[in-house]
Amino acid sequence: MKTFKGGTHPPGYKEATVDRSISDIALPSEVVIPLTQHIGAPNKSLVAKGDQVEAGQKIGQAEAFVSAPVHASVSGTVKAVEPRPHFLGTKMLSVVIEVAEEQKETKMEIPDGEPEADDIKKLAKEAGLVGLGGAAFPTHVKLSPPKEKAIGTVIINGCECESFLTCDYRQILEQAHDLIDGTTLIMKALGAENAFIAIEDNKPEAIKHLQKQVTALSKVQVVTLPTKYPEGAEKMLIDVVLDREVPSGGLPMDVGALVQNVGTTIALSKAVRQGNPLTERIITVSGSAIEEPKNLRVKIGTPIEHIINSCGGFSKEPAKIVMGGPMTGFAQFDLSVSTVKGTSGILALSTDEISQAPLNQTACIRCARCIDHCPVHLMPNYYAVYGDLGDWEAMESFNVMDCVECGTCSFVCPARIPHVQYIRLGKARVLAKAKAKK
Repeated sequence: MKTFKGGTHPPGYKEATVDRSISDIALPSEVVIPLTQHIGAPNKSLVAKGDQVEAGQKIGQAEAFVSAPVHASVSGTVKAVEPRPHFLGTKMLSVVIEVAEEQKETKMEIPDGEPEADDIKKLAKEAGLVGLGGAAFPTHVKLSPPKEKAIGTVIINGCECESFLTCDYRQILEQAHDLIDGTTLIMKALGAENAFIAIEDNKPEAIKHLQKQVTALSKVQVVTLPTKYPEGAEKMLIDVVLDREVPSGGLPMDVGALVQNVGTTIALSKAVRQGNPLTERIITVSGSAIEEPKNLRVKIGTPIEHIINSCGGFSKEPAKIVMGGPMTGFAQFDLSVSTVKGTSGILALSTDEISQAPLNQTACIRCARCIDHCPVHLMPNYYAVYGDLGDWEAMESFNVMDCVECGTCSFVCPARIPHVQYIRLGKARVLAKAKAKK
């Protein structure tokens, strides 16, 4: 099995939930739904305080092409449209809904018979689909490349290389039909010739299960990849599966490929076949500080405190609570923060799980581990230096915008330098500068 240069092998920590089937939880008393949960133009509220809404009703929308509408995940009364705490540590304009006892559901209109390519793209947009692996890029935009950027190959990312997370794995086992159907819909929307469903070799049951499901499909193959982080990053997948390199500053469509997450692919099938907008997702709740780790089906906008309580609460005092995976997620300080479309997990970690090295940052020792392990061949050591100096032009000259923010550099650094935080700050400043020039 081919692999990519660089990367690392963090502990798996998947045992607690790998055999836990997806289960539902009781609805909370209220949900807090941020109006913008995607990369692109922000949404405007379509509702006001006092309005009655139904599950699936559109409550936020932007006119821009690169955007994704937001829908009510429950039926109830709008308590407020106001800034609320957000998982990124800021406040985000959100719709607060008091959950009603009787739940009603609104669905989208779907075409009679088999959908055409334009139907698939339209429903992907109307459903508010975004990348559920965490990037949250609007799905309909991915499905609408420029005519000169023909996409011949689709890769479905079933690697789930982040520690602790098993929600994609459980979806492969429990919703394989929807996954394969969503894959064929993506191919049809793009006019793609073939598709690969990529799974790491530490998931043999998922590989065997899907191989049985695709035996009748000549254009869809299941490929096994070596277990390595960040195998699931789209640039890595394209390199390993297709032996193509996405150019600096480029996108997968520049090499004729598209990568989509398992959860997004399943959500597309449900949108096109059943008329379901994106109002819920599957997440993993794990970590040794969780009493009963689970894989859960959760309504978008559910406070993380309610989710943790649904897993029996804390078994001990957590050292850190992370939304997402431990490598790319965000530490939380407020349990009232709600889940969003891109929330893949909630982790309550103990000291043992985060103390892999001394916690205090020291000076760079020039060991070059961050360079050796960087999967996109960058020099992360310079980002910390230029970040301290506020030299954003220098960071740009060292191709900071090509970074996939996988966190490998921070993970392997013996000096505990927070490279990713410097990188995110540098990217924000570079983008702000470019925007100011327009």
